[in-house]
Parts: sequence; structure tokens; C-alpha cells
Amino acid sequence: MYNFQNEIINWYQQNKRELPWRDITNPYLIWISEVILQQTRVQQGMDYYLRFISRFPNAKMLAEASEDEVLKLWQGLGYYSRARNLHAAAKEIHNLYNDNFPTDYASVLKLKGIGEYTAAAICSFAFNQNYAVVDGNVYRVLSRVFGIETPINSTAGIKEFRELAQQLLPEGNAGIYNQAIMEFGAIQCTPAAPDCSACPLTMQCVAFKNIQVKELPVKLKTTKVKNRFFNYLYIVNQNFTYIRQRKENDIWKNLFEFPLIETDELLTVEKLLENENFGKLFSKNAEITVQEKFTDFVHLLSHRRIHARFFHITTNFELQNSSDIIQIPKDKLDDYAVSRLTDMFLEKLSSNVI
Repeated sequence: MYNFQNEIINWYQQNKRELPWRDITNPYLIWISEVILQQTRVQQGMDYYLRFISRFPNAKMLAEASEDEVLKLWQGLGYYSRARNLHAAAKEIHNLYNDNFPTDYASVLKLKGIGEYTAAAICSFAFNQNYAVVDGNVYRVLSRVFGIETPINSTAGIKEFRELAQQLLPEGNAGIYNQAIMEFGAIQCTPAAPDCSACPLTMQCVAFKNIQVKELPVKLKTTKVKNRFFNYLYIVNQNFTYIRQRKENDIWKNLFEFPLIETDELLTVEKLLENENFGKLFSKNAEITVQEKFTDFVHLLSHRRIHARFFHITTNFELQNSSDIIQIPKDKLDDYAVSRLTDMFLEKLSSNVI
């Protein structure tokens, strides 16, 4: 059998892309690049990386910045929890490590938002420590070269691939090898139509030999996530508001929530006012005001993604045709059991964020 590790490293030295976070050992810069590249294409992430490190060249400056500034710089990348976690972890580095990035795997792993993959990447790239990096590219290369048919998103598969990746790690040469196998998967052993004719591993690749390249890696089918769109009506009538209890055999059964109109997409203020179900709540002479500013959430549940919009509405008229809706004092909302989604809205409401 060919020396797998040497082949990968030799290929990398001849074919690697020139990227600003390559060939550096600064753990802070490596960390920033790894977080930005999560769920982000390299080309898109590069501009964000350069702007981010220009404004925040070290953990101290990031820690001392306001969250608003951090999020503004992150705007457009999505997955904003990544930016908040970066900011929180920078504060940990500032407070716990005197602005010096920790150098041991266990401490790196404890930082906010850093998981096993990112901790391994930082420790191997920056400190050449022997921790295998296993991402989607690595899963694909290992499954094809070694003919592994265990699903990569199964518990057994995750364990099997991690153990193999660690066994293959060349002692004392982890940094370049980890970068090499990730790059190999990104531009050589690609998900679709890999150029096997130009691959240095064809002689030892089980998938190539068995004509399984298209079938590997194996991934368990997951239930399709269903999107649902909830338009909530936070209606204020002097010191009162309105809630209803969910009775349907559906999510959050028997919990309380604000009056709800479910649609195929979130409504604008104009579309809300035109909605038939909204009109049925108020008499023709009712004076109502719908604020142009509303509050949105995306709430993930098992197999469901809830897109929620909370409209702020004021009126001096009681609701009509609403036998399942009850009027309660606003200050009694805490007495009712509500879903986490509604609770998030109430938390913002009570803190005057909205």
C-alpha cells in the first residue's frame, strides 16, 4: 500500500490554493478563519475575513468592541450566533488568559462556540499538535480511499472516521497533513465529478477500484425539514392583551400564545390588513394601529423550522368572533405557560428591546 499521508502532503504542496490564512501559526487568525468558513464558501468568506482581522487584529480588540459593531461587520454572512460566540470567546481570552490564546486543546475546546473540529484545527495548524481534523472533505476522502460504507452522520460512523483520522495522523506533522487532506477533498476528491484520472491515490482507492466513487460517502437520509410561517398578533387594548390556548394535535399543544394567523409566507403589514382572518377579529368601526416595526424569529424544532413574525397592534375595541381568545391583563402574561418561541418575544418585550 502506498504511503497515504506522504501522497496527500506531496499533492498539497503542489496544488494548494493561496489563501490569507494559510502558512500562518497565529491561533487567533486561524480561529477567525475557521469560524467564518463554517457554512460559508471560501470566496465569500475571504472578504469578510480580511475586513474582520483588519478591524480586530487580536483578541483584545475584539473583546473590547461592542456587540453591535461585531454584528455589523458580520452582516450578510448569516448564522449570527457565530459572531456572538466569537465575541464571547474573545472576552474569555481577555479575562482568563490575559489576551493570550490558550495553547492546549482542552482549554481551546472550552471557549465559547468552539467544538472538537475547530479546536483540532487551531491546535494542529497553530501548534502542530496531534489532533485530527475531520470535516466533510475529510469524511469524503477517507470513505472513498478506504471503502468505508458506514454512514458519516451515524454515531458509529462519526466514531469510526474519527478513530481512523487520528490513526493516520503523522506524528509531528499534523498541521500540514490536516490542511492537505482538507484541501484534497475540497478541490481534488470533490463531491461531484472528481477528476480520478489525475488523482495520485487511484491505485489505493477502494471506491475507484470498486466503481463506488459516486456512492461514497454514505449518509443517512434525514427527515425533510418543514418550514412553517406564523404571524402572531400582540394586541394591546389599554392595559390588556389577548391570548389563546393551542388545542390542535400539533406542536405546543395546550400551551398559550398570542392570536395566530398561519400562512404560506410571513405577512407584511399591508398583507396582514388585507387578510380575511385578521379582519374577522375586529368590527368594521374598530380603530386599530399596526406598527410598521415587527419582531421576527426563526425557531428550529425537530423536523420543523418556524418563521415567526410578531405584529404590535393597538386598539380600543374588544375582539369579536374570538371564542377561543381570552383577554388578560398584560402584567399577568407570566402566569401562563407558553412556548419557548413566545417566551423569547416576551423576554425582549420585558427588557424593552422591542
